[in-house]
Amino acid sequence: MSHTTLPRPPRTAEPAGRPPQAPRRTHWSRRPNPVAGLGATVWLLIVLVPIYAMLSASLTPQEQALTENPLRPPTNPTLDNYGTVLDSGFGHLLTNTVIVAVAVVALVLVLSIPLAYVAVRARTRWSGAAFRLFLLGVAIPAQAVVVPLYLLISELGLYDTLLAVILPTAAFAMPVSVLILTGTLRDISEELYEAMALDGASPLRMLLQLTVPLAKGGISTVVIYSALQAWNGFLFPLIFTQSDGPRVLTLGLFNYVSQFGVNIPALLASVVLSGVPIFVVYLLARRALVNGLMGVGGK
Repeated sequence: MSHTTLPRPPRTAEPAGRPPQAPRRTHWSRRPNPVAGLGATVWLLIVLVPIYAMLSASLTPQEQALTENPLRPPTNPTLDNYGTVLDSGFGHLLTNTVIVAVAVVALVLVLSIPLAYVAVRARTRWSGAAFRLFLLGVAIPAQAVVVPLYLLISELGLYDTLLAVILPTAAFAMPVSVLILTGTLRDISEELYEAMALDGASPLRMLLQLTVPLAKGGISTVVIYSALQAWNGFLFPLIFTQSDGPRVLTLGLFNYVSQFGVNIPALLASVVLSGVPIFVVYLLARRALVNGLMGVGGK
């Protein structure tokens, strides 16, 4: 049996002396963007200059705080202002603030995750109406309801306690948290729910074993958002507390303000110390925070 061999097409030889060509780059990738660079530099200065002035003033002796240029490095830097802050009950204020922040985050997570799950999975007229009604809380400022809240907390016997700060702070963090989690849960594939339903999984098991692990981005965003709301809260601690027992960091700044003057270096040192913990938390979870706010945390 004879075999027929087909002739191969001739190979085109590369011209001698010509090096292999690299992939062509697009024109826009090689062109610098001076406008964007200038804008980024200006924004960096806007952010860094106040931080630098705050740190510089916190290291300045009190008698030089009003006479020195705030943008000039301190001539005689000192840590006495930080010692004054630590000796004036800063640990107690920090402990109360941590308790409030942890309790608010726990309440928001326990309540907002099931609410967002029902809003996404139920798909009934009543669940949609309840979700839209619940989101009306985004449009209601805390200042508009502070008087009814004061009367309610007084009737419940919670005035001048940490619960008087925790409960309303968690309530006002709930609408935005549910909105973030709803957008995150909608990114989870429907086929995954169907596969678990075929295996006989209950809605609670789907929530714990499927929804929560795949919604880590949105959950991280809710944790950072609610922690920031609790850490920086000022209105509720000011209205609903009176004694030094439940006082938090934001109210502790009044310790350096009197009718005769303000201890500016100690005040700024207290701001620096109170901002370090939440800033560290933000640095650790900033990627999840951005992804969750963009609605892609579940992917």
